[in-house]
Amino acid sequence: MCGIAGWADFNRNIKKETGIMERMSQSLAPRGPDEHGSFYDNHCCLVHRRLTVIDPENGKQPMTQGNYTICYNGEIYNTGELQKELEDMGYSFGGHSDTEVLLTAYLQWGDDCLEHLNGIFAFAVWDSARKKLFMARDRAGVKPLYYALVDGGVVFASEPKAMLLHPGIKPLIDEEGIAQIMLLGPAAKPDSGIFRDIKQLPPGCKMVCTKGVCALECYWQPIAQEHRENPEETAEHLAYLIRDSVTRQLISDVPLCTFLSGGLDSSIISAIAADEYKKQGKVLDTYSVDYKGNRENFKASLFQPDEDAPWIVKMSEFIGSRHCNVVIDTPQLAQALYASTSARDGAGMADVDSSLYLFCGEIRKKFRVGVSGECADEIFGGYPWYQNKEMLARKGFPWATSTEERYALLRNDLCRSISPVSYAEELAQKTAKKASCLDTDTPQQRKMREMFMLNFYWFMQTLLTRKDRCSMAHGLEVRVPFCDHRIAQYAYNIPPEIKFWNGREKGIVRLASEKILPKDVAWRKKSPYPKTHNPDYMKRMLDSFSELLKKPDCRLFELMDKDKLIELERSEGRAFSKNWYGQLMATPQMFAYLIQLDYWLRQYNVQIAI
Repeated sequence: MCGIAGWADFNRNIKKETGIMERMSQSLAPRGPDEHGSFYDNHCCLVHRRLTVIDPENGKQPMTQGNYTICYNGEIYNTGELQKELEDMGYSFGGHSDTEVLLTAYLQWGDDCLEHLNGIFAFAVWDSARKKLFMARDRAGVKPLYYALVDGGVVFASEPKAMLLHPGIKPLIDEEGIAQIMLLGPAAKPDSGIFRDIKQLPPGCKMVCTKGVCALECYWQPIAQEHRENPEETAEHLAYLIRDSVTRQLISDVPLCTFLSGGLDSSIISAIAADEYKKQGKVLDTYSVDYKGNRENFKASLFQPDEDAPWIVKMSEFIGSRHCNVVIDTPQLAQALYASTSARDGAGMADVDSSLYLFCGEIRKKFRVGVSGECADEIFGGYPWYQNKEMLARKGFPWATSTEERYALLRNDLCRSISPVSYAEELAQKTAKKASCLDTDTPQQRKMREMFMLNFYWFMQTLLTRKDRCSMAHGLEVRVPFCDHRIAQYAYNIPPEIKFWNGREKGIVRLASEKILPKDVAWRKKSPYPKTHNPDYMKRMLDSFSELLKKPDCRLFELMDKDKLIELERSEGRAFSKNWYGQLMATPQMFAYLIQLDYWLRQYNVQIAI
C-alpha cells in the first residue's frame, strides 16, 4: 500500500511546481515510509510514497512505459494470472510487481483494464501524448482517492490533508459539509470530501480528465441475477469464494498477521490463514485488542452479548496461532483521539477510531501487513437492522436514529434550508433506488437488495475509511478479504431465506464455516468491534468536554448552539437520548466525537463558507 498524489493542468506548464508536489508527498509519508518517487511532465506531476510489500526492486513508482505513467496505491490479487495472460500476448516483465502488471494491463486494455482486476486500488495513469489523466478506484472503495477541479486542471491524492497543501484548495466547509458533519457524521456521502472543493471518487467509479473536462462513470455495482443453488450448494460455493479470497490475500514478500476477535469473520480468515501457513511449515501470528477494566465492567447488550476474550483464546488454541493481545488503557485511548482525527482528516468514530489507531501502531512494530474481517456484516446481513421489523420499516438510514436531535444542536442561523429528516431520507432513497432487481423478486427480496446498497455504499464506507486511515497512519497495510467483489456480487443474489439460514444473522456464512471452525464459534452471536466499558472513559470524556466549553475560542460554538452544548454537558449526555451513530457510538463516543470535531476545526483552520 502507498500514498499517491498528482496534479494535471491542461492549459499551462507546471513542470517546475516541485515545491507544491513535494509538500503533498511529505504529508503522505506515513502511508509509504520506505521510498518516495516523483514524475514531472509539462502538464502533469505525480508523486508516490511506497510501503514495500511486493517486489522491492521492481515496484518503484511512478512507473513509466512509453507515453504512460502510473501512480498507484493498492494490491492486485490476481497479479499472477494477469501477468501470464499478458505474457501470452507478447508482453515481458522485469519482475512480479503488481504495479508493472497493472500498467501493462492498461497498455493492453486501456480504461477497460478494470474489468480484469481483482484487488483493492486507487490509481492514476497519465497519457503524455494525449494529455489524458485516467483515475479509478476499486469496486468496494477499500482504497481512497480524493480530487478537486482547480483552474482548468485536476488535483488528486490519497488523503484530503495532501489536497489542502495545494494553493488552489482551501479548508472551507459550506452548508452541505456542515450537514454531513452534523447529520451523518462520521459517515459522509460517497462522493464527498467534506471540504467544499474536495470530492471523493466513489467506489467502483472511474474518471477521465482531458482539457480540463472530467467525466465520471460507474464501472461496477452489484447486479441482480437469479440464484439457482440450494442452501447446501450455496454454502459450498461461498466457502470456496471465501477461501480463495483469503488465500490470494496472504501473498506477501514481508511478514503478515491476522486480526482475531473470536467472532465469526475474523475466525474464518485466521483459520484459513493458519491452515495455509501450516502447509508451508509456518506459524500464523494473530492479534486482538482489549481494554483495561473491561473484564470487570462489561455489560451485555443487544449489540454485544458477550465478551470476546474467552473466544479469542479458544480460536487461537484451535488454529495453533502465536497470539498477541493488545490491552489499551483509558488515558491512551483518550489521548489518541487527536492523532486518529489527524489520520482521518476529520471527526471519526471516536474511541473506536483511536483504539484501532493504537492497535495498528502495536502491530506495525513487527508486521507490515494484516488481514481483517471487515465488511462481512454489510454484505451478508450481520446487523440487527437487517431483520428487526421496526428498523427495517424506518425511513432513511436504519442505523441513524438521532438525526433530528443532532440537528437541534445547530446554531439557528446554520443549515436552516436543510430539513434533517428529508435530508437523510433523500440520500438513503437515492442509494436504494440504484438497487438492481429482478422482475421475480418478492417485496422482501427487493427490501434486502436496498438494504445491501445502503450498507455497502454508506455504513461499510465509514468502516473502510476508519481502517485505511488508522492503519496507514502507521504504514500498516490491512487487507479485507470479504470485500472481494466476487463475494459481494454472489451475496447480493442470495435469497433472504438462505442468507439468514436457520433464522440467524449471516446464517449462510455460519453454515459455510462449519467445516473449518468449532460449531459454537461458527454459530456465536455477532459481536462488534470491541470498545471500552470502563466508566473512567466516560468520566474523562465528560471532563474534557467541560473544559472545552470553558475555552473562549471553543470552535464548536461556530456550528452549534452554546446553551444546548452546555445543557448536554450538565445533563452528562442525558439531554441526548439516542446513540450518536450505529451501535458503537453511545454517550461517551458522542462527547468524544464533539471533542474531535473541535480539534479538527482548529488543526485544519477550517473556515465556514456560507
